[in-house]
Amino acid sequence: MVQCRATSVSVIILLFHVLPARFLLTIALLLPALPAAAASYTIIEDMVGEIPPYRAGRDDNLYALSRRNDVGIVEMLSANPGIDPWMPRVGTAITIPTRFVLPPVPREGIVINLAELRLYYYPTDATVMTFPIGIGQEGWQTPTGATKIVKKRKDPEWRPPASIRAQKPELPEVVPAGPDNPMGAFALNLGWPSYAIHGTNRPYGIGRRSSHGCIRMYPEDIATLFAEVKEGTPVTVVDVPYKLGWYKDTLWLEVSPTQEQSDEIAQYMQPAHMSIPELYDAITAATEGYDAKINWYIAETVATQRTGVPTGIAWRNIPALPPQ
Repeated sequence: MVQCRATSVSVIILLFHVLPARFLLTIALLLPALPAAAASYTIIEDMVGEIPPYRAGRDDNLYALSRRNDVGIVEMLSANPGIDPWMPRVGTAITIPTRFVLPPVPREGIVINLAELRLYYYPTDATVMTFPIGIGQEGWQTPTGATKIVKKRKDPEWRPPASIRAQKPELPEVVPAGPDNPMGAFALNLGWPSYAIHGTNRPYGIGRRSSHGCIRMYPEDIATLFAEVKEGTPVTVVDVPYKLGWYKDTLWLEVSPTQEQSDEIAQYMQPAHMSIPELYDAITAATEGYDAKINWYIAETVATQRTGVPTGIAWRNIPALPPQ
């Protein structure tokens, strides 16, 4: 399989100068993906994962690297601004964004952060699994709030709702299970009618706003999650663009693009830098009670660049003594 993939990518490189980019995208996304195993971490403090050192090889592109490392494409593009997604220069340092500050909500059941385009599942109080997701596109936004898994379905059929059939009247009333079913092989119905966490027959939509409101996952990821969760599992959906967390006496800041900026990044555009005024109060609150040194310049840089990569912005020594 490795040899097959290498040969196929070489063909893309040869065709790069004669085919439009949209055709190259289609070809690249049909390559063997060599997906990674689901990431599972032991929770020690507020951050999990590592960013492994990686340099681009002759046949690498950011789409293949995303699937191989269980990362969404917007996550990968955000973490590597300015790098050619199709032909990164051989030897270029590539950031594989597999370190995560945990979302600032109770760590139970499934937690989905729309801004981050990522799902977290807490099998126990001390462990977490995390997966990239696709979410609702403009005009079909995925809702936020609290719900739960109400039904598990293997090989689900898909009944296109009236709103989608109005756009695509050629759709049948029922799409049976199989390769043409956009729900993939597994579905977890939510308490919100017409919404589900499910697989997909179009894995290139993972890691971007690509659905009609449902949460899509890579086929291998939904298979893992489906086997883990039970009906009744709580689901919390938030839209949190920045996260703060302590790990090894360092306060880490992770800032993701907004949903609108994610659309621009997916189209290889560079979004305008945006500051987050409320972030300064949040950093002050996170360091209160500690003898902490804050680097406000780094914090501002992380907030405006929004790469989605956790960065240390403050360091604590010993807790301050309580007032007498």
